[in-house]
Amino acid sequence: MRIRYPALREKLADLPTKPGCYLFKNAAGTVIYVGKAVNLRSRVRSYFQTSSRLAPKTRRLVAEVRDLDTVLTNGELEALVLECNLIKRYRPRFNVRLRDDKHYPYLCLTTSEPFPRLLMTRRIRADCNRYFGPYTSNRALFAMMDLVKRIFPIVTCGRKYDGRPVRKPCLYHHMGRCPAPCAGASDDMRREYQQSVNGVIGFLSGKQERILTDLRREMAEAAEALRFERAARLRDQIMAVEQVLERQKVISSRMVDQDVIAFVGKDGEAAVQMFYIRGGKLIGQNHFVLEGTESATEPCEAVQEFVKQYYQSAAEVPQEVLLPCDIDEASIVESWLRTRRGSKVEITVPVRGDKRRLVEMAQENAAHALEQIRAELRARLSNAERALRELGDALRLPEPPMRIECFDISNFQSDAFVGSMVVCERGDMAKAEYRRFRIRMDLDHPDDPRMIREVVSRRLSAALEGDAKFATMPDLIMVDGGKTQVDAAMQAMEELGLTVPVCGLAKRLEVLVVPDEPEPVALPRDSQALYLVQRIRDEAHRFANAYRAIVQGKKHTRSALHEVPGIGPKRARALIKRFGSVARMREAGVDELAATEGMTRPAAEALKAFLQQATGS
Repeated sequence: MRIRYPALREKLADLPTKPGCYLFKNAAGTVIYVGKAVNLRSRVRSYFQTSSRLAPKTRRLVAEVRDLDTVLTNGELEALVLECNLIKRYRPRFNVRLRDDKHYPYLCLTTSEPFPRLLMTRRIRADCNRYFGPYTSNRALFAMMDLVKRIFPIVTCGRKYDGRPVRKPCLYHHMGRCPAPCAGASDDMRREYQQSVNGVIGFLSGKQERILTDLRREMAEAAEALRFERAARLRDQIMAVEQVLERQKVISSRMVDQDVIAFVGKDGEAAVQMFYIRGGKLIGQNHFVLEGTESATEPCEAVQEFVKQYYQSAAEVPQEVLLPCDIDEASIVESWLRTRRGSKVEITVPVRGDKRRLVEMAQENAAHALEQIRAELRARLSNAERALRELGDALRLPEPPMRIECFDISNFQSDAFVGSMVVCERGDMAKAEYRRFRIRMDLDHPDDPRMIREVVSRRLSAALEGDAKFATMPDLIMVDGGKTQVDAAMQAMEELGLTVPVCGLAKRLEVLVVPDEPEPVALPRDSQALYLVQRIRDEAHRFANAYRAIVQGKKHTRSALHEVPGIGPKRARALIKRFGSVARMREAGVDELAATEGMTRPAAEALKAFLQQATGS
């Protein structure tokens, strides 16, 4: 195959024969595909053979390639890890991708702390804490969190404690739900707390039988030592765990940990269903959506990419992973999973028996999940199209507004003036496009129209100056407010010589204010267009308030720090950057405070004394 681009041809000629990753780029320099190879030269050059030998998807990929980069690694295992990281970073269009998993909630047990807490998180970090999940929804996660806290007495308020007395015990302690390390910790309490933490880990890991054995032994020991209150609490925990066990479905007589994976693809859409089996019991299930799949994509390729991307950040790796089909990189993926788990991991493709029935059951659930996802998507798209069409008709626009930008202002008592811009594209909020602004003009009192004018002017000026963050122009600008706010936005555009449709959503009557129209436009109360503009306006309001709270909090924190002897503006900025709030500074030790850039030991001691005096501790 003849290469028409000299730079690409030279790079292909100079490719090394070592293992590594390769990145294909299009004419705009965007990464469109990431791959790995044991022999980069052989693998990359294979894409540019006679096109008739290539799959349709590969031909489309090669047709767009204008440049490539390579990264050498020390072996295939290192290349696999790097490939996963690069796909997560660039999200290339031609790769099969696990849809961004930030929205999947996890439970985090902060085992790196003296008294671990149970928190919700959406990101797994390498911080020595234990993570469990993902859960199907926030509701399922909080239900599990509540159940765990009812069975095992751990910190309920979510605050970090080190065992020093800082406050009086709350009602949860008197109810027997929290040991109250906030009031001071004895050796016995520390020991019992650690037993509760071990119980939480076992419970969330599906090891309930082991927990019951330990709890029964502890109850007997407490009864023999005449600690009847302790024995009664352990009895209640045993009964609660037994109730959970009764609801769990026994799947296998083999007491092993397994993840069962099934794949379903249809019309370019794909879903993966996972069953989490721990100790032979089904403790949970979840489905994931894949992007970048097509009818021409082999299911086994999609399964392989899912396995690599999912287990890159999974909370737990089981002893056995059951797949619906063979994957090309099974041996290297097994080696990688073994390093992540720390012990043997087996990838199996069952053809008969109980394991095969598990995969088939997961397959049925995957098909059902995909149909639900497609139905929800069709309904959402239908409502979005209808809302945009209704809005375009109401505002007399030539076309429905595919991109709507809404601006809002937030301040509190002449303090922390900020603005927000949120974006709605094709009826969905595009959070990656949100922008926020600190008001630059010198104001001693709130003036929403002037601030709207500044924010809109700065946004449009950035687009005219070629700022990539503001490159896409809106089809409709919406402001939170009435005629004065709309006029301010119009003035900003007139000064720049631009013309973009503008409207405002007046709060009290929920009507659209349009320039040069004597009467506002009242949308029907049951119209999809009204629901859409209200949702956009509320999101702009929320985003502006959140930013104002951040700015105001930093300002007040800096003001409070200035009262401490030895803490000037530079040290205050460094402390805020590292800790974020006074509360976290209060929790930190003197050594941590002193380790902050620009701080000294005397200044850290003075700050610690000031914070303790401020709280009366």
